[in-house]
Amino acid sequence: MMTEQKETAAVQKSVWRIARHFVIPLLLVISLLGGMIAGYVVVGKHSLEDVFNIATWRHVFDLVFAP
Repeated sequence: MMTEQKETAAVQKSVWRIARHFVIPLLLVISLLGGMIAGYVVVGKHSLEDVFNIATWRHVFDLVFAP
């Protein structure tokens, strides 16, 4: 009976480890992309293609960190 509890605890621990290393970073990337799209397309009223253009984000970076 005790070995079943240990095995169950080990399985739960491994599931949490997988979630922590793969699912949580994936959710963070998805939320970053969602925020970029919502901010640039919905609030800024620009096209969706411009969100994935690196020149757009260079321009934003230059505006924020301009001397």
